[in-house]
Amino acid sequence: MVKYQDAALNDIFSALADPTRRALLARLEGEDALSISALAQPFEVSLPAVMKHLNVLSDAGLITREKTGRTVSIRLQAEPMSHAMQWLSRYEHFWTESLNRLAAFVEAAPDAETTAEPAQSSKSSKSAKSPHPNAPKAP
Repeated sequence: MVKYQDAALNDIFSALADPTRRALLARLEGEDALSISALAQPFEVSLPAVMKHLNVLSDAGLITREKTGRTVSIRLQAEPMSHAMQWLSRYEHFWTESLNRLAAFVEAAPDAETTAEPAQSSKSSKSAKSPHPNAPKAP
């Protein structure tokens, strides 16, 4: 069973998954509001394509539309992104631990290089191995 919060979170991540939609949100970040034509101007896609992207962003609650006369203004709504950030923060420790291990490995690598014996050429020694099992073999 899908809960409301899960469906809303899925909509947010689906909306943010597309680079054009992220670029639209980035354009709105520094503006109070933009008309649809002003928002669509720098993109090399048709106005109907931009409208479809705006519909996805609107369905996810990431933008609001306000019509004044014939002009529709688009505003950024950042609140739903905070819900996505809360969800991501629950899993932050997984990548933080991996990055910490990688940093420790990289910091230790120069020390290991200076203390190791010089490597022999691969032609003179059969024991020399490539750094990665899938790495291309030297001719």
